[in-house]
Amino acid sequence: MSSQHTDDTTGVPAVGADSPFRQEHVLRDEAPQFVLPLVVRIEKTEPPARTDALETAARAVLVLLTDERSRGEGEWAEAVRDWQDARIRKVVRRARGAEWRKAQTLPGVTVHGDTSEVRVFPPVPLDGWPKELAKLQVSGTDLDDPEPVTAATGPDLPVLWLNPGLDMSAGKAMAQAGHAAQLAWWELTDDERAAWQESGFALAVRTAPRERWADLSAGGLPVVRDAGFTEIAPGSATVVSDHPALRTRL
Repeated sequence: MSSQHTDDTTGVPAVGADSPFRQEHVLRDEAPQFVLPLVVRIEKTEPPARTDALETAARAVLVLLTDERSRGEGEWAEAVRDWQDARIRKVVRRARGAEWRKAQTLPGVTVHGDTSEVRVFPPVPLDGWPKELAKLQVSGTDLDDPEPVTAATGPDLPVLWLNPGLDMSAGKAMAQAGHAAQLAWWELTDDERAAWQESGFALAVRTAPRERWADLSAGGLPVVRDAGFTEIAPGSATVVSDHPALRTRL
């Protein structure tokens, strides 16, 4: 399967119905598989707030996609293309202290939230993680929000709505939020993408009210469905990408 996301020259959605997230594109399973590594900094004494970590991870994915090294003939571009032509896997690992400092020496981008730091790296083969990242733990990313999370406000704010019926670790939810941000990005026009980038990729991640989830997930907005590799059943709807530009097309 070959996606068309690299064509940014038109004013129509770059991928739309040809997005690799669409379930009908089964040929992507036959392509070499890559994974996008994300590492969240979790210090023992000052762990990040859960919601802030989810939002920072989502923004980190968008930052990597728009980095000049990921585009055209950039040094990461081939790896990004290969990754997007297969399943869009993301794995979140945790680091602290010396582990975090070592991770910072590898090529990548660190994105800062209010309380969180997430470093995103160019895609690597599924079985070809750099040794500095391969030894980092996936487990242990259970985070909490020390204060009540405020409602997402503003008609122009993209919101990534988490399925209220699923129990996901923070690491799993970070990866799913990253999927949702990427799926929304693929469906936007060039002008809409530019506006989002100029805002610093402003977004919110919130758990959907139970009474709204059915309408959100069946309302025509992009929906992330998990492949079922970890934690939850295959095909589970995990996140709805509620970007204002996409909402106007419904």
